[in-house]
Amino acid sequence: MSFEEIEHTADRAFRVKGRDLGDLLVNAARAMHALEGVRFAEGKSGTLDLEVDGIDAESLLVNWLNEILYLEQKHQLVCGNFQSYELSGYRVRARVQTHQRSNYQADIKAVTFHNLKIHKTPEGLEAEVVVDV
Repeated sequence: MSFEEIEHTADRAFRVKGRDLGDLLVNAARAMHALEGVRFAEGKSGTLDLEVDGIDAESLLVNWLNEILYLEQKHQLVCGNFQSYELSGYRVRARVQTHQRSNYQADIKAVTFHNLKIHKTPEGLEAEVVVDV
């Protein structure tokens, strides 16, 4: 399993793992969707090209997840099936398959920097992410 929900006193949080930073970003997006109970195979499909950057790995992770949240809420869709991504330093470019959703209501308001730190592990990388609900 690449992610698990963890307890948090006021908000919701998850621990996510990845072989490298790109894998961590994709798994974090999947974890965020799992927290919201979002299913991908709904509605009309399309693709979006995303480009997100940060000043370090932590800010890239938060910016990536917040960009996905923003696009999903603004356009009433779900981003998933990350078809390709290119990571250069702390900038990621990705092609994401989308599905239109009617009556999209997000439980997550934003991804935060609260206690965020990406740790190296023998298997790759691990992060704990807190989201504002």
